[in-house]
Amino acid sequence: MVAAAHTADLKNLDIRTIRPDTLEHIENVKINTDLPVEERMMEFVRQIKNPYFFRCGKLIVQVEYSDTDKTINDCLKEFIESQIS
Repeated sequence: MVAAAHTADLKNLDIRTIRPDTLEHIENVKINTDLPVEERMMEFVRQIKNPYFFRCGKLIVQVEYSDTDKTINDCLKEFIESQIS
């Protein structure tokens, strides 16, 4: 598991200075959906190595997390609905 101090270092990287070849590609991450949620999260972190930055195609993706019960699907649905209204 990623240590808390190391996690803070990963989170505070500057996207403008990250070399893409140092990041894992999201397509290489394979999670067993039969695992309990906590184990899936741990497996994601183990495979992606940096849960705040990863590659998707030629892009570097930066992720922020919040302590909420809303899923990313909930947030996207709300956003899309707000754009339609």
